[in-house]
Amino acid sequence: MPLHPQAREHLARYPSDLDTDLAALDLAAIQEMRAQDAFADHRGPLTKLPFVRDELAEGVPIRIYRADPGDDPLPVVVYFHGGGWVFGSVKRNDATARDLAIRTGAVVVSVDYRLAPEHPFPAAADDAWTVVRDLFARPAFYQSNGSVAVCGDSAGGNLAAVAAWQARDAGLTLAHQVLVYPVLDVAMDTPSYREFAKGFGLDAAEMAWFARQYAPGADPADPRLSPLRLPDLSGLASATVVTAEYDVLRDEGERYAARLAEAGVPVDLRRFEGAVHSFYVLPGLFDQAIEAREYVADRLREHL
Repeated sequence: MPLHPQAREHLARYPSDLDTDLAALDLAAIQEMRAQDAFADHRGPLTKLPFVRDELAEGVPIRIYRADPGDDPLPVVVYFHGGGWVFGSVKRNDATARDLAIRTGAVVVSVDYRLAPEHPFPAAADDAWTVVRDLFARPAFYQSNGSVAVCGDSAGGNLAAVAAWQARDAGLTLAHQVLVYPVLDVAMDTPSYREFAKGFGLDAAEMAWFARQYAPGADPADPRLSPLRLPDLSGLASATVVTAEYDVLRDEGERYAARLAEAGVPVDLRRFEGAVHSFYVLPGLFDQAIEAREYVADRLREHL
């Protein structure tokens, strides 16, 4: 399908996500970029909720959202933001987390995991697993009824996928996992990497830069980095996988969905035709974001 008209308009203004000389991005420049957000006005409304609280999960900063004004235990969705393991925060993704809480009716726990390059791999994955583990250890603290799902977009989808197999291996039963255009294999050798290498938002060179910041010298086959390389996917939580047609990450997401199905894991895959990377978190720019968010919420409500 051709590029969606809104995607075409967006790429005319922002052909690459970082839009800068990657070689010039030292730590000071990265930290300066973190303080800026050119898309702040497009991330959706900061809808007032009856319950929003900043807490710690074994030292990891989290923000807990609840749209239900009561105090009965509810299902919980752990949300991991995107940003290539380098950018993003609970604050930057506040609108997305609020929207998720409203659409699902669940408690949403948004994770402020440590960022690279100051905190390289596996720091982010360790933080993600710490929060999931804490949810099972202290359900009353989170007002959890014991039904827990993980959800993440881009690098956050990577963390959600890693946490899902760690939960399986620890004997903790997740209700569901939602992976939105996730990073699943840092080998970056799929056809979509060649087809959409430049000019479609997330450039292949940018993705390679993100991987170098997060995991310099790490084994790309480590499933904590590349969950597509996990030898055995059987017994993982049921999954929803969302991909964007014009995205370098498209093929690895769809391969992961296929491998899950082959392993007997119930999985629903949906490719958003004509879409580019990051559409899900920018409802002010992309109508497809609303469609994708309602689809994700439907899937979570079904399984929680």
